[in-house]
Amino acid sequence: MPTPAPDRDANTIAADWRTRLAQTTATLLRVPLPRTDRTLIAESLAEFVTATLAAGQTLLIVVPDDECLPELSNALDLALRPLCLVLPGPGFAAEITLRATLSLLNSRLARGDEGNFSAVWESQRKHLAQSAELWQAALAWSPSSSGGKQRPAQIGELFPVCVLHAAQSGLLSPKKRDILLVLQAQRLSEQLPEMLAWATCALLLQDTLPGSGSLVILDEDARLKAELEMLAQELGDMELEFATLQAELAEFSRDYHARVGSRMIELDALQAKIARCYADRLAADEAAQSRAEQAQAKAEQSRQEHRRFTELDQESEKPFAPSSDLKRLFRQLAQKIHPDRASGEADRAWRSELMSEANRAYRAGDEMVLLEILNQWQAGPPEHAANQSETVAPQGPARQIARMQKRLAEIEAELNHLIASRLYELFAAANLARQRNRDLLQELVEQLDAQIAAARARLAELGTDEFPG
Repeated sequence: MPTPAPDRDANTIAADWRTRLAQTTATLLRVPLPRTDRTLIAESLAEFVTATLAAGQTLLIVVPDDECLPELSNALDLALRPLCLVLPGPGFAAEITLRATLSLLNSRLARGDEGNFSAVWESQRKHLAQSAELWQAALAWSPSSSGGKQRPAQIGELFPVCVLHAAQSGLLSPKKRDILLVLQAQRLSEQLPEMLAWATCALLLQDTLPGSGSLVILDEDARLKAELEMLAQELGDMELEFATLQAELAEFSRDYHARVGSRMIELDALQAKIARCYADRLAADEAAQSRAEQAQAKAEQSRQEHRRFTELDQESEKPFAPSSDLKRLFRQLAQKIHPDRASGEADRAWRSELMSEANRAYRAGDEMVLLEILNQWQAGPPEHAANQSETVAPQGPARQIARMQKRLAEIEAELNHLIASRLYELFAAANLARQRNRDLLQELVEQLDAQIAAARARLAELGTDEFPG
């Protein structure tokens, strides 16, 4: 029996696995798992994922059960999480988890918040362009209103990293992955021959503790707990994504109105004056009168829209630039305090209040407030709420799961609505331009300044000296 590896930090363990693969010509390596807690194993797997993606390789991780998936998903770098399909066993939370991950990926494609992984994301964009038919089929299937339609075959091919329960092999395409990593391989000995055909090389991580080769059959309570934790993790990711996208769009909208909106008002006003000049000179021309009325209506609409935005934005947040630590803290809070995890109405009201405060603090970039909310959570509900707590019925976890699934579907729909908006289209175009060292809004400003100058000149030619202030 191989000697267990001494406990080390996650970076060292993951680097050792990568080194072993690089230094051998064998297609199969058996490596003992570190005799340590599950958290370190999850962190080591996450570091291995990061190194594999940075190297431009594809990876399949197969696990024997769902127990480690929430921790592994949380351990993944936030910038890389949407590139990793972490899927529990068939049934349970699998469908909603897959839909949530597709929404995460779709939301992040044009956002540019990629940290040090811009090359990884650019590779993913090229991959999706090459797999356009499958990607569009996945997006068409993803909305919760898909009405039981079968998911596209080999949908896992869209993700460079798949972390799958052993029973989810149906998502795999015939194309081999670069690396297969099997966790607790001794528990999947019967399936290993088939698995080895899924990748060019394989790394089998094996427990060395007595009895570690036996399969564990989960009872119903344990199954519900595993599903609840997996959904809580997905819900935290989706609440983070939704809050981040809302804040980014709000900040972009402020920038747009400050730089472009004011010029649009001036240009529309000038064009309305020009149209009115023509209408006054051609009093009998109904078309000229109609154009003048339309131009005036457009100018008034521009003024009203800008005024409404300015009034709503009087108490705008400081520039939104959340750090990775702030994002992780908000996600952790969302997973723990989410109202859909409540055991009763008093608990739900308390959680809802904390969640609202957490959303405000996150958008304001206030880490201290988020930490205080975490402290409040750890201290427990106020005495009056604790005294009103209902007894959790036996079906409590099932009700929580149903509420969480509903909320995940709601966030997915809201994300899809935002992504389909004209504002997001402009936001995505501005992000793409910035990646190419261009400032799209500044280009619009320069175009509008040129149009304003031309309009002023045209008014002067028409013999009026009335200009907007």
